Amino acid sequence: MSVFGERLKELRLEENLTLRQLSLKTNINKDSLSRCERGERLPNLDEIVILAKFFKVSADYLCGLED
Repeated sequence: MSVFGERLKELRLEENLTLRQLSLKTNINKDSLSRCERGERLPNLDEIVILAKFFKVSADYLCGLED
């Protein structure tokens, strides 16, 4: 699992959201989110921005560039 995937899953679980719920709230495909969490794909820039804003964290945090 990638740092991005670990942090995404951690944030999602802290909010008690399923992948489907997160998908509906962010308009990002559920399968794409699942593959990101498993480290099978990297999100594009738009997805990083959407997820950072949704979880109220920096894009740098999501990408593992800061703690």
